[in-house]
Amino acid sequence: MNAVPSSSSSAFAFVTQSKNPNYIFKLTHKVPILPLHSHAPCCSLSDSSSSYTTVLDKSALSSEQNYSNAVSPEDSGSVDALAVRRPVTDFSGEEEEEKEAEEEEEKENEADDGGDTKASAIDAGLAKFAKKMPMFEPERVESKERPLKVNLDLALYRAKLMARRSFRYEEAEALLRKCISFWPEDGRPYVVLGKILSKQSKTGEAREIYEKGCQATQGENAYIWQCWAVLEMQMGNFRRARELFDAATVADKKHVAAWHGWAVLELKQGNIKKARSLLGKGLQYGGQNEYIYQTLALLEARAKRYQQARYLFNQATKCNPNSCASWLSWAQMEVEQANYRAARKLFEKAVQASPKNRFAWHVWGVFEANIGNIDKGRKLLTIGHNLNPRDAVLLQSLALLEYQHTTANLARVLFRRASELNPRHQPVWFAWGWMEWKEGNMNKAREFYQKTLSIDQNSETAGRCLQAWGVLEQRLGNLSTARRLFKSSLNVNSQSYVTWMTWATMEEEQGNSVRAEEIRNLYFQQRTEVVDDASWVMGFLDILDPAIDTLKTLLKLSPNSYNMPFNSLRNISGTDKNSDDFSIEDDDEDDANGESDFDLDAFIMKRLSLDSSNLEVQLEAPKTSSEKRIPSGRRIWRPNNTIAKVQVQRNVV
Repeated sequence: MNAVPSSSSSAFAFVTQSKNPNYIFKLTHKVPILPLHSHAPCCSLSDSSSSYTTVLDKSALSSEQNYSNAVSPEDSGSVDALAVRRPVTDFSGEEEEEKEAEEEEEKENEADDGGDTKASAIDAGLAKFAKKMPMFEPERVESKERPLKVNLDLALYRAKLMARRSFRYEEAEALLRKCISFWPEDGRPYVVLGKILSKQSKTGEAREIYEKGCQATQGENAYIWQCWAVLEMQMGNFRRARELFDAATVADKKHVAAWHGWAVLELKQGNIKKARSLLGKGLQYGGQNEYIYQTLALLEARAKRYQQARYLFNQATKCNPNSCASWLSWAQMEVEQANYRAARKLFEKAVQASPKNRFAWHVWGVFEANIGNIDKGRKLLTIGHNLNPRDAVLLQSLALLEYQHTTANLARVLFRRASELNPRHQPVWFAWGWMEWKEGNMNKAREFYQKTLSIDQNSETAGRCLQAWGVLEQRLGNLSTARRLFKSSLNVNSQSYVTWMTWATMEEEQGNSVRAEEIRNLYFQQRTEVVDDASWVMGFLDILDPAIDTLKTLLKLSPNSYNMPFNSLRNISGTDKNSDDFSIEDDDEDDANGESDFDLDAFIMKRLSLDSSNLEVQLEAPKTSSEKRIPSGRRIWRPNNTIAKVQVQRNVV
């Protein structure tokens, strides 16, 4: 074995005591001496480069002699050595060439700096050895690779479809939790998963998900804070909700939804001035927004300042002409003012802005049915159902319409289909129970009322259900049960005028006039009146449910109570400054059934490919597996003649 010159290397001996006292093992390790300023080369292992020489001293020496005669060049050269080679790892020839070049550099550096200390040589050798071990390289040990970011977008879209259309909540939850494990720093999976859990009334788990998301994103995601605040507000934790809304605005002061939610919270608590201040900050930091102007207009309508409300609605439609919610809110205000012609034109604008919007068709259909246009109302609701076959609200309204004007059996079929589409939609069970009560099926009505309360006992629908159930028991003579139900309804909504007066009327009919007067006095004592300040023409920001009954509850307006002359309706068509304004003159009598220039049949045929003569209600679940997808022409090459033939056939059809 060729010895390396002493100028470029140094040998160190390690002496160990064996189990046999007559033999001592002496290990000799040759380590090159490297200068301090040189970098430790990252070279590969090979047969000729690195080896460990084990020397077995055959003479029986004492430990003191071995320690005193440490390693000398004579001892290392005279003793027979057994060379042990290290197995060659998977390295290519290029790595060997790099290693030889690095060795030459080492020799040159060692020749220049021969006075380096032995400690630096040991550190450099150990560092070199550590770099060759896989345990020091996380890239080799870690086999789990992170998918591309596009997979997160696809997974989020798929989870939303599972939750909205097929109600496969468990699969959606599993998919979203997997997304969180891969992308813990992204806030979108936390938001979607929290909303899905909230829909299932799993508020505790939703709160844990939001908290985990805020920790993972280091509190910089305003969307998670805002969703968490909305959850706490729905649960009645208003103080906690304020703190979370504040955190959302700190994380991103341009996040309009945070200012909006906070303003709605203050509005529900009666703090109108605080709500106005928050909305002003939303406009200041977030800029113009159609939802801000929309709800500003709603607050003006609540304060009976209808001209200002129309101006703000017009500003909302200018910000976004395709905002269906703005057109619907404006139309509902005109309905409350009995301006039916203007309302109908606004409904037409709403469906043109968003042809597939289920709320637009639903509210328009209910409006037409309420003013006596039963056939048109049924047609509009059926169109909305064909565009949104899995929406339970449209089927519920159709069922009530059929019950009032056709038969109860058809209504039962529609109610059953609606309950299958969304079993957790309380208004469906409540309306079905009300119909069974009217039909005299008391046990069925109780069953459906109980089903309504089992979903959520603190919702507004639950309060109305308890009141209706109390009336049912009152008619049957169960007065003690009726009193308990009325009391439970008031625990849910203490501001319900109908419940207080119904209870007082029942006591008066039983001869308890003193008790009836006490109940009326209790209502007026605990009633909360919100007095708005008219000095600032602003309003609150909210994304309202576009249903007429919901708007009545929100704005506390009664139809035909504030009838003002409707002189003109300007700037209703869009945001173009050069567009011509049109006005609707008020006739002596408001023609509710007046025909409009809007051709509904042509519109749904052109924009939605629906034939008005073939509109049907889907009473069975669609079979998605049997549907045949028609491949697009972009992916299939066809000769020109074939394409021409297909076009001719389509024109013929």
